Amino acid sequence: MNYDKNFWLLCLSMFFFMASFNLILPELNGFITNLGGAEHKGLIISLFSISAGISRPFSGKLSDTIGRKRVIYFGILISFIVALLYPLSYSVLFFLLLRFLHGFSAGFSPTGSTALVTDLIPSDSRGKAMGIWGTFISLGIGVGQALGSLIFEHFGYNSLFMISAIFTMISLLLVLKVEETLAIKQKFDGSQLRIQAKDIFEPSVLPAATVMLLTAFSSGIIFVITPDISAFLGITNKGFFFGIYVISTILIRLFTSSLSDKIGRRQTLLIGCTILMISMILIATSNSVNTYILSAVVFGLATGVSSPTLFAWTADLSHEARRGVGAGTMFIALEIGIILGSASTLIFYDNSKHTILISFLIGALLSLVAALYLIWHIRTKKSIY
Repeated sequence: MNYDKNFWLLCLSMFFFMASFNLILPELNGFITNLGGAEHKGLIISLFSISAGISRPFSGKLSDTIGRKRVIYFGILISFIVALLYPLSYSVLFFLLLRFLHGFSAGFSPTGSTALVTDLIPSDSRGKAMGIWGTFISLGIGVGQALGSLIFEHFGYNSLFMISAIFTMISLLLVLKVEETLAIKQKFDGSQLRIQAKDIFEPSVLPAATVMLLTAFSSGIIFVITPDISAFLGITNKGFFFGIYVISTILIRLFTSSLSDKIGRRQTLLIGCTILMISMILIATSNSVNTYILSAVVFGLATGVSSPTLFAWTADLSHEARRGVGAGTMFIALEIGIILGSASTLIFYDNSKHTILISFLIGALLSLVAALYLIWHIRTKKSIY
């Protein structure tokens, strides 16, 4: 299947956008510790995810009314401004405020981009196309986090934040060349910011959103704790886990990009959830670099199978006129899962090795719940997907 230049430009734009804010993530635990706020590490992800979740209903509605690209532009602009402001963080409170503001960028750009890419791809190859789309997202996350520590070690925090801002500008230049897909666009006015229940939640995508929420819990835990695990194991690059994970994700997608088109979305997700559960147990019990590498590889397999399938299933279930809201609903589920996962570390993780186990076992348990939900859904709900 050949995809046009709009698809590839959008994929590249999303790669740089995702890399821009993941670039800084591995070093933020150290940054807030230097400010005297080590006990607030869990808020680094939670506040970001809360604002992203708050913005989803607005971005979903606006992408269906004023246009996909305008929503993308807004998110990129926020990311650029906040990246430039991070070096001015001289207090924990101001830093956490910036983390909250930064989350709005993730609430807008990915929602508009997902609605736009859904418009671009044919329904009979969504699994494969979303596999490619998801690969660029995973590359952005993994490459960003793997490079972040290297940049910090050689150039320090200020250069790290500046490069993050540059990445957002590259993302903008790429998306400028993408054609808008919303046929009838409205002019922006204040009434479009009045959100009703129908703008927050698209009922048709509830099955995909449920699985997304349950599995994203694990990601929230991983974002907070894996930089510390790397340090405990003597690994200086705090993005080490994500570098291994992204390689694994790309490799598995080379072989499974069209799997859900062949055996079904739910069946593919069941495989992914099972692998995710195994990966969480492996991370929880990692006591050497080799077992840590293995756990990252298995986590990469899980996301490589599940992530594109969730995007494809959401696209399948969304009504054509409400693809923005459908994408927003899926991302709200993602943010809630990450918020709950990262916030759980505030309760169960106290910056010591012995409290790592309980956090990751909770993630494994929720992965099992997601798998059981899918088994129930397959047995009780008829679906062509």
